[in-house]
Amino acid sequence: MAKINPGKFIREVRAETARVTWPTGKETAMTAVMVVIMTTLLSLFFFGVDSFFNFVVKWILSLA
Repeated sequence: MAKINPGKFIREVRAETARVTWPTGKETAMTAVMVVIMTTLLSLFFFGVDSFFNFVVKWILSLA
């Protein structure tokens, strides 16, 4: 395994970081809003599915 001194490592990290295309504030805000919306929609969906299965299981158990 090649050994790299800390100075060279930090220089390489800085060089790689300089090549990264960072999102703008507007892009970050839009992404955050989309995450909140999708999380809310998925939580409502899974709540509905869970409620449905809860009803079905209770109905089946009431027959016994």
